[in-house]
Amino acid sequence: MKLFCVFLLFVSQLTFGQNSVVDLKDAGADSKGLVNCSPIIDKIVAELSEQGGGEIYIPSGVYLSGPIELKSNITLNIGSGAVLKFSDDFDEYLPMIDSRWEGVRVRNFKSCIYSHNANNVTIKGRGLIDGNGEKWWDLWSRVRSGEKTNTKWEAIFKKENAEMLKTNEYLQGMGSFLRPPLFMPYNCTNVRVEGVTFTNPPFWTLMPVFSENVTIDGITILNPGDSPNTDGIDPSSCRNVRISNSHISVGDDCIVIKSGRDADGRDANRPTENITISNCTMLNGHGGVVIGSEMSGSVRRVAISNCVFEGTDRGIRIKTMRGRGGVVEDVRVSNVIMHNMLREGVMINMHYHETPEEPVSDRTPAIRNVYLSNIRMTNANKGIAIYGLKERSAEQISFNDIQIDAKTGVTGDYASNIDMKNIRLSVSNGNAIEFNHSEKIQISDLTVYNLSADVSVIKLDSCSDILVNNCFQPTELPVFIEGNQSVTNLFVINNILSGVDLLVEGDVPFLTEKGNIIKRDMEKNAQTAVKK
Repeated sequence: MKLFCVFLLFVSQLTFGQNSVVDLKDAGADSKGLVNCSPIIDKIVAELSEQGGGEIYIPSGVYLSGPIELKSNITLNIGSGAVLKFSDDFDEYLPMIDSRWEGVRVRNFKSCIYSHNANNVTIKGRGLIDGNGEKWWDLWSRVRSGEKTNTKWEAIFKKENAEMLKTNEYLQGMGSFLRPPLFMPYNCTNVRVEGVTFTNPPFWTLMPVFSENVTIDGITILNPGDSPNTDGIDPSSCRNVRISNSHISVGDDCIVIKSGRDADGRDANRPTENITISNCTMLNGHGGVVIGSEMSGSVRRVAISNCVFEGTDRGIRIKTMRGRGGVVEDVRVSNVIMHNMLREGVMINMHYHETPEEPVSDRTPAIRNVYLSNIRMTNANKGIAIYGLKERSAEQISFNDIQIDAKTGVTGDYASNIDMKNIRLSVSNGNAIEFNHSEKIQISDLTVYNLSADVSVIKLDSCSDILVNNCFQPTELPVFIEGNQSVTNLFVINNILSGVDLLVEGDVPFLTEKGNIIKRDMEKNAQTAVKK
């Protein structure tokens, strides 16, 4: 107690010049991580803010802190060798503030670092920010398992969110202990995060919400692989976000773009748009770059380029479901390498959770205008999967210059306007490409390797308006395309299939074949040449 009183006396005497750079250790903070330095940091932020802004510099050492509010024009500089470690005393994160939890607006714990309605907020440096999340993870797991914990924090949450809990079924099912993200700028402009390493967040690591002009550059996020829901970067209903030159290895998705959940997200009506993600490496997460599933406010104009994914469950994933509503559109993915994908390299899924078919309404999501090019995928469990809804297909999806080495190839169900060009597939199990309940598909310049000798290259069921052209298949296979009477308007044109015995198997109505060369044609040509 005596030490704390002396500490407060020191804090009360701090004064700074305008636009100062204040050294936290020089200001009296303990650099061994034994004494909570929140009072000093709060004092520095308040005085710098009154003077128009400035920088808090944290030198080498370990500094223990409660939640930090960064106000306008404040920079938090974590120096090389510095560790900013956050308290795991939940009381310090009270009172609860406006937040968003998995796409739903709530009142919740303060984040470790947060900004509300601020401009020009920066976190930078070469040091480490440790969210000290283990205690948060433990209580959350106990609550989610159904244990009757009945903590005071759950009671506070229920009181703060009483109206929302009356109507929001999702929140009702999540329990009343919701962890905060490590850094949350909420309704802010000009946010910059650069250079710093982050670890052990209570929940998601960086979660900008309702913010604009967000730059995240050259950071590292290292969260334990078994830490629950510790996403890397989750912009939610943000505009003009640039993420680059970063390395991420986490317990959930590495980068995931969101815009609200279900009715609450549609009511907020704030899309996430104008997003670039470039020059990043991502390891050991559920997904490399993910959009959704909370995308009810819509996501549009996203460019992902020059990234490497290794050991993630999936590389590129777009996920949504009935009830979300919203649109994901105008997504470009280029120059991406994926290695050791535990599941699909590319997954586009409109039934993230299985629900009954329903009439098209504002609850029905849409995915359209997605373009992927120059993708190299090795040692994947599955190459590509596209799953639309019966009432609304995933549509206008293009693949160009794609090389895939996977156990299984490409699957599509309820897909429309699919364009696949310059595709190289090495597949060990099943058909190379299979589409069901789909239409308006063009497959051109396809070559398949290592396919089992007892399956066709392409399998179609309940499909229409299919063009397969300019493909090359030199390896020996019994059948190129397998169809049936549910397949209509199949055009197979100008394919060189020197190793294929049969062009199309099955009774396909309205089949057009023109300019194709298969194995028997090659044999006839050889016999003719011998006779001459």
